[in-house]
Amino acid sequence: MKKLFILATAFFAFSGIASADIQAPPGHAYNSTRKLGRAISNILYGFMEIPEQIVRKGDDYGRKAGYSYGVVDGTSRALRRLGYGFYELFTFTCPTYRGTFKPPYEKCGMDNRIEMNVHDGLSEFPPELGFETYYRHSRTQRY
Repeated sequence: MKKLFILATAFFAFSGIASADIQAPPGHAYNSTRKLGRAISNILYGFMEIPEQIVRKGDDYGRKAGYSYGVVDGTSRALRRLGYGFYELFTFTCPTYRGTFKPPYEKCGMDNRIEMNVHDGLSEFPPELGFETYYRHSRTQRY
């Protein structure tokens, strides 16, 4: 009886320790596969920064600035994406950024958000071409 009590106590003690394990560590989403995907998307779709910046600068500063400053800034960002893409393509098996597979871009804000500053840093993946919606519902009524 005493052995059964000790065995049950040990079982409950060790099962509590086993359940306290972290199942998804903070950097689990950043692995070599994601880094390879980032590299390929930056190489193939990095040129989408040019029309994206034309639209953004046009909205902020006007059409003339959009077609002059937007083209220059978009080309600069596209070339940076191309460089990062080839860098990450050749090093996707190694954790190069501070020992992790996270993107080596600068984050905006002090709270380390995933979103990047549009004027200074790059987002993790290139912008999408076409109409972008941020709402999953319709704002019109249909009869």
